[in-house]
Amino acid sequence: MTKSTHALTFEAVCRLLVQRGLLSPEQARDATIREDRTRAALLRARGHRPGRRALGADPQVHPAEILAAMDLPLPADPQKKITERTVMEAVAEAANLPFVTLDPLKIDAKLAPQYLSRPFARRHTALVVAATETTVTVAVADPYDRALVDDLVTYVKRQPTLVIATPSDIQRLITDLYGFRGAVTAAEEQVGGGIVDIGNLERYVKLKRVEDIEANDQHIVNAVEYLLHYALDQRASDIHIEPQREQSIVRMRIDGVLHKVHTLPKVVHPAVLSRIKMLARLDIAEKRRPQDGRIKTERANREVELRVSTISVAFGEKMVLRVFDPENVLRDLGELGMTDKQLEISRSFFARPNGLVLVTGPTGSGKTSSLYAALRAVASPEVNVVTIEDPIEIILDSLNQVAVQPKIGLNFAEALRHVLRQDPDVVMVGEVRDEDTANIATQAALTGHLVLATLHTNDSSTAITRLLELGVDPFVLASTLVGVVAQRLVRLICADCRVETFLTPDQMSMLGLDVDALSAAGQAPQLMVAMGEGCVKCRGTGLVRRTGVFEILAVDDKIRKLIVGRASAKDILAQAKHDGLMSLREAAIKKLGKGLTSFEEVLRVTVEA
Repeated sequence: MTKSTHALTFEAVCRLLVQRGLLSPEQARDATIREDRTRAALLRARGHRPGRRALGADPQVHPAEILAAMDLPLPADPQKKITERTVMEAVAEAANLPFVTLDPLKIDAKLAPQYLSRPFARRHTALVVAATETTVTVAVADPYDRALVDDLVTYVKRQPTLVIATPSDIQRLITDLYGFRGAVTAAEEQVGGGIVDIGNLERYVKLKRVEDIEANDQHIVNAVEYLLHYALDQRASDIHIEPQREQSIVRMRIDGVLHKVHTLPKVVHPAVLSRIKMLARLDIAEKRRPQDGRIKTERANREVELRVSTISVAFGEKMVLRVFDPENVLRDLGELGMTDKQLEISRSFFARPNGLVLVTGPTGSGKTSSLYAALRAVASPEVNVVTIEDPIEIILDSLNQVAVQPKIGLNFAEALRHVLRQDPDVVMVGEVRDEDTANIATQAALTGHLVLATLHTNDSSTAITRLLELGVDPFVLASTLVGVVAQRLVRLICADCRVETFLTPDQMSMLGLDVDALSAAGQAPQLMVAMGEGCVKCRGTGLVRRTGVFEILAVDDKIRKLIVGRASAKDILAQAKHDGLMSLREAAIKKLGKGLTSFEEVLRVTVEA
């Protein structure tokens, strides 16, 4: 087994951790026995094979990565595990050097390739993060690597200042800065001198491994592949490539918020778009009319779909790629964020043999995840489940999925008419947009089918009045409607920068809490909550990932009477609240009180009814 040539050996790191009480002597002995096996597993996971060296990189694994992969508990707190950060902070302290968390948004992307070649950076796990006329600041994973320091002095001609970072962070940034940025720079030179060969590709695209990308000299191809890899690594739901007057910018929507991640030279923008158009089988010559396409690829042994949309804007053609990753979309009902009571009610909706269930909320509120969770719960060999979607979001073998095709006259209403002749048990209508679809859906529910449908309304009671406005007979709606699920997505507080705090009386009033009543009752008007201070992991937002907040309205006899009488949404909501409905704002406040989300996030996604 080839081991690292760096001075920071596995045995030395284990001794250091034992001295600092981060590893017990027994754990150190066990870790030494498991070292070779764990190293080999990590190399295999990275695509290395015995006797084969990756192009542009040595097959080395840092001791911190090996220890982190062993999933060892900390002796002082068995609930916590030894991580790369744990190890590297101890190394930094022993070497009397600062430990830093690398933020890709704060590093000059053009700096690192100016001073170190990619093979050198890979081999030494070193990245130049800052420079002056006389010094360079280099993030390293091995502060005792004398060859690195000597080479920096000899070839860079500047005095190196070392800082410590985790090896995985350094290697990831080497991939990004040397990979994407290098490909874009080379593409800029190539585009300036001639035509870029972007090839002819199949619709299903197999993304290359990073090592293979680095060995390839097709710069535009490389830039696009790095971009897609980075987006999937960051859990981005959307990629925006936007032309501006002097350059183009790449923004990614991560956890519902757009972040600027890259800039592109103006001459590279059309070539990048053309490459993606080829992948999506769009017309690369058409730049004025909007176009839509799809790309399918594979990520970590699962299929990922990218939906591509182009439109002409002031400074050229803008492209947005929407990412549909099954890991984010396909969840069980119990993983969506409902309370126990809400989960029980919603499961009773989907267990019905017939009736209409509405899922409502604005675009990006998680309706697709809820619907797929419900469909996966009811799908079985004995049940015929048919969906009508525009377009099909995620392909599932257990469902019969129909795509709306307006060009041939197959809209939601027409598709629903034909689906009802296919002996369905459960029908999912992607969106109720018109009177025809609304009426057919309610008639289908009336004739023995369970129909799930979505609406774009703000809350559960408004969904009912919306169907009445679309012309659905109130008696039919009262007879068929089982319940309405309204939802939003709130971001969760980042565990790495989480702190506890108290809401002020003004903040409590903004949430609709009765501060005066609490004060009159002799209680201090305080509510302990949590917030994120902001770190690299959450990109300075204090929030990372998302969960749902729900308002679930079960239709009982009182609600049916109001529907028949064409009552207003306000009256329906008042009755539902009287019967125990938890509003979206109340559900969000409950998550706030549990320290899961922030005060600002509750205000952002919910309004007081």
